[in-house]
Amino acid sequence: MDDTALLLARMQFAANITFHILFPTITIALGWMLLFFRLRFKATRDAKWEEAYYFWTKVFALTFALGVVSGITMSFQFGTNWPGFMEKVGNIAGPLLGYEVLTAFFLEATFLGVMLFGRGRVSERMHLIATFLVAFGTTMSAFWILSLNSWMQTPAGYEIVNGKFFATDWWAIVFNPSFPYRFTHMLIASGLTASFLVAGVSAWQIIKKVNSEATTAAFKTAIIAAAILIPIQIFVGDLHGLNTLKHQPAKIAAIEGIWETEKGAPLVLFGIPDKETRSNLYAIEIPKLASLILTHDPNGEIKGLDEFAGKHPPVMQVFWAFRIMVGVGMLMLAVSWITVAYLRKRTPETLPRPLLLVLSIMVFSGWIATVSGWYVTEIGRQPYIVYGVLAVAETAAKHAPAMIGITFAAYLLLYIGLLVAYVTVVKRLSQKTSRGQPLELPVNKPATPVVPSAGAANSAGAD
Repeated sequence: MDDTALLLARMQFAANITFHILFPTITIALGWMLLFFRLRFKATRDAKWEEAYYFWTKVFALTFALGVVSGITMSFQFGTNWPGFMEKVGNIAGPLLGYEVLTAFFLEATFLGVMLFGRGRVSERMHLIATFLVAFGTTMSAFWILSLNSWMQTPAGYEIVNGKFFATDWWAIVFNPSFPYRFTHMLIASGLTASFLVAGVSAWQIIKKVNSEATTAAFKTAIIAAAILIPIQIFVGDLHGLNTLKHQPAKIAAIEGIWETEKGAPLVLFGIPDKETRSNLYAIEIPKLASLILTHDPNGEIKGLDEFAGKHPPVMQVFWAFRIMVGVGMLMLAVSWITVAYLRKRTPETLPRPLLLVLSIMVFSGWIATVSGWYVTEIGRQPYIVYGVLAVAETAAKHAPAMIGITFAAYLLLYIGLLVAYVTVVKRLSQKTSRGQPLELPVNKPATPVVPSAGAANSAGAD
């Protein structure tokens, strides 16, 4: 296949998956946060929790819709630009994607309707169950997608017959060596993304003085969740890194900018990887720290890129994507902990305005960290589509570069437009009030009495 066509095909798929991942990374955790709001309302009968639930249900529904649409579009890529992937790996990828539809998507799609429009038509208990099943469905969707992706990173439980992959052990395929780390890492990343979205929107509502008690409840829930999750993510990230070192040492070498195998490798904080000189220009290093982190021995040996000539990922992209991910994560840690420290003696409404502004600016910071981490994962797998076994170039369709370029440009324009529309709608919602009400007024008498939402009459039809 022409190198230009292959590059354009990869860029087109990257654009599709970049746009798609933005939305599941919110809905996975936001579904559980909605369940928490619902449980708190059921336990306390305090209307603020119901208000928070219905306000954030609107954001969830919008996000879920874009996630579904972009996911379907992304799946078309397998048949257009990457037919060789399903031809060779379809016996494994097909069932895993099918399990995702059967156990997750149908569950979400069915009970989302009950969750959005069931108030007044079903009992509170059934409404709570529907919320749980939607949250559970989003997590199961992540389970199967991450299982397939992890298998592509660390393939196991298969045999190759006449160039095609066949399953020999489904347990080994699903729970492949990197899956537990990637799945946990992604769930926590989703938790942080949703937490900073909720905290950022709530902070903006406080600044604009359209906040209510529901804003305070959502804000505290989100920022405390973020403060708890960040240290856990750091710990899981370390375990994930050690697992990657074992199974994908070339990726680690690119992440750390280690060009030659060495003992006592330094940690490169910043630098400009130069493939011509095979060195890091203007590097700022901490001696032996990379070896200490990765091998738990300051003099431990780490394989360099020289060990993988012609079979290692592009260094510049992986090197910087990893540092962006870590940098945003450290900023999240600082901001969340500072905010929690303030909340010990203050209410969200009395937080310093600069801190509220920082939180509102960081409303989509989870997207930056998630996309950067995803680039590390996917670019770091190059030049393979199934690591160490099947090259990307072997699975691409032989299209003319011009044709791929036209569709790539069309996708970009469409996605930019949808992304602008999504952010605009979320901003519009945040500038009104968190005094949420159901997506529709109940037409039947609820099976269980429901405490009326405070201020619902004032916000009727506002959205």
